[in-house]
Amino acid sequence: MSGQTFSHQPVLFQQVLHLMNIKPDGLYVDGTFGRGGHSAAILAQLNEKGRLVVMDKDPQAIDSARQQYSDDARVTIIHDDYAQMALRVEQLGLKQSVDGVLLDLGVSSPQLDDAQRGFSFQQNGPLDMRMNPTQGMSASEWIMTAKEKEIADVLWQLGEERFSRRIAKKIIEFRQQQVITDTATLVGIIIECVPAHKEKKHPATRSFQAIRMHVNQELDHIHQVLDGIFDVLTVGGRLLVISFHSLEDRLVKRFIKKHSTAPVLPKGLPVRDCDLNLTVRFKSIGKAVKATADEIQQNSRSRSAILRIAERVY
Repeated sequence: MSGQTFSHQPVLFQQVLHLMNIKPDGLYVDGTFGRGGHSAAILAQLNEKGRLVVMDKDPQAIDSARQQYSDDARVTIIHDDYAQMALRVEQLGLKQSVDGVLLDLGVSSPQLDDAQRGFSFQQNGPLDMRMNPTQGMSASEWIMTAKEKEIADVLWQLGEERFSRRIAKKIIEFRQQQVITDTATLVGIIIECVPAHKEKKHPATRSFQAIRMHVNQELDHIHQVLDGIFDVLTVGGRLLVISFHSLEDRLVKRFIKKHSTAPVLPKGLPVRDCDLNLTVRFKSIGKAVKATADEIQQNSRSRSAILRIAERVY
């Protein structure tokens, strides 16, 4: 663990606090603690009867949570992926009792800023990218063992990288001569394959995003937490999800729509309106929320953030 201190400015901060509809004696889950910016603000609105469960799979984030809240009886700290939220909440005896769940998806600023974590293409470090470095295969291990087609598919499907096949082929050629263990080496390979005039962003942006999402199984974990959310939330409880990637946002949007829209059935079927209403478990709260121009100016990473909110109604 690096001895450096990394700051983190939560995105859509005021919007989250307002739209979570916090009750002083409520129960809330922050599934992506990070460095606790959102959690601290939620706690500030809770009284002695309120409770906050914080989760994160990143050991450094959990260390930060323990340093801040180990003496606060209102806070329960869980080192685990948010995909396991329903199970963890049930183990605490809190099934279907939570008033609000917050998920701030993707990589956090402290993870990006620490070169030793391997998330950033802007500074050299070990090619790791695991949010929990003690579990699973690192980005380097995957790059060195995956087949060319698998690499190309990941870059295209998760990163929408137009030069995915060219990059995958170059990776295979390079690794036959040299082990790819650091971010600078991978960046160099990608730059050779992506014409500079074709990209407004850094040429490695899409590839690094795709590899990170694959290594951490991020889309699968979003599916898992959403599938279990009705075992977590009480009626009236709210789900707030901040995403930074179109694939993530699409999953959340479709899930909310699926559970907030009554099925359209052929006329004449012996089904009552009240029976149809029982299939509607969510109501969407407002439209998708994006960062204001002022926030984007202060925190450029909020530019792609999208917040969606749903409230459990059944």
